[in-house]
Amino acid sequence: MCDTMVARPGETASGALLFAKNSDREANEAQYLLHMPRIRHEVGAGLRCTYISIPQVAETHAVLLSRPFWMWGAEMGANEHGLVIGNEAVYAKIAPQKEPALLGMDLVRLALERASDAAEALDVITTLLERHGQGGNCAHLGRFEYHNSFLIADAGGEAFVLETVGREWAAERVAARRSISNTYSIGRDFERASQGLVAQAVERGFVEEGAPFDFADAYANRKRSAFASGMSRWCRTSALLGARGRQDVKSLTAILRDNGRPIRPLDWQPDGLMGGAVCGHSSWGPIRRYGQTTGSWIAELGGARAVHWVTGTSSPDTSIFKPVFFGPGFEGAVLPDFGPAPTDRFDARTLWWRHELLHRAVLEDYAPRLAVFAGERDRLEAGFRARVEALLARGGGAEEAGRLSRDIWAEAQAAEARWLSEVLRVPARAGRASAQYRTHWKKLDRLARMPA
Repeated sequence: MCDTMVARPGETASGALLFAKNSDREANEAQYLLHMPRIRHEVGAGLRCTYISIPQVAETHAVLLSRPFWMWGAEMGANEHGLVIGNEAVYAKIAPQKEPALLGMDLVRLALERASDAAEALDVITTLLERHGQGGNCAHLGRFEYHNSFLIADAGGEAFVLETVGREWAAERVAARRSISNTYSIGRDFERASQGLVAQAVERGFVEEGAPFDFADAYANRKRSAFASGMSRWCRTSALLGARGRQDVKSLTAILRDNGRPIRPLDWQPDGLMGGAVCGHSSWGPIRRYGQTTGSWIAELGGARAVHWVTGTSSPDTSIFKPVFFGPGFEGAVLPDFGPAPTDRFDARTLWWRHELLHRAVLEDYAPRLAVFAGERDRLEAGFRARVEALLARGGGAEEAGRLSRDIWAEAQAAEARWLSEVLRVPARAGRASAQYRTHWKKLDRLARMPA
């Protein structure tokens, strides 16, 4: 499952908007960073999304996306104007549509390509939703359909939560700090809604006609959401995001790496139930069996800032957040080499699968193996943030920013390669992982054709 959060400018240390997301998908469902330039399209052109075709617009904005390898859409992303969007699966009393339509991930990309700010993106998504609907299989393997919620924000500091059920929807303007997870969270204080939202709830007996209307109370399937740990993770991220003090990139990094409550023992292993963990590892328990965090993103936007701290890899606790300069003020910055697009099979040429060697080695005995490099990981990231702050303070331009970003990415990849050698020198203790956990990961490794 996923968690997405935002802190508007008055709530952050830098005075810029902060946005963050952990994208949770299937363990072998590699995700990669894709940059698409601004493109002009022929009049009358069509666009093939994941399952259906829709009319194309005259011009699409440049975008940076974190995209599951097999679909057209994206889990999260940004565009050249400083617009950022992430989506979540949500579960309603009304079953989601099985027939192919637009996926929530398609709607993320479509809004980024077609809108310049958060308000416009809200209009793009709701218009496309009402016109084309949402539906179809969202899973890499097996079947998984769901309704979607979205967190939409921009460099001007505006932010909205949009929650949907079929073609109906409600939108709430974010006041200060807000998170969303795999649960409906908009109550009575929505700013806008689709014309048929309340009427549909009355018709289906979810609310009495004329009674006060609470969107989440009317539509949420609380039992299904609880199974996906949606409410517990929403409460966890809301509490962490709302903690005293102003948020910054470091604090959001810690939230995305959070392993949930209660406080884990020093030798904790992600084996079985994960509960309210924000950072997810695939396990045999029912909540995390089919998914884990496969990509993480933190955006800092506004003023002279257009910095995206991305992993490009799974599991933020075993990954390094690296900067990409993209957006207002950094037009023309040359992006790092993200490597070729992955598939669901191991390929050492790709960033995502190279990291899986380290990630999966750590999972064999989590606590002692993570401890090998966690301290250096934090120091390395602190140094990266300091170098970025220095560049921003002196007004460094796109060319300098591009060089810095490429240098940092190279340093991060060299560090991960060294850490893998160091981790493998720590013997995995016998009996630390359950038989179910070992069987689960052996099957995943076999499907991905991981090297022995």
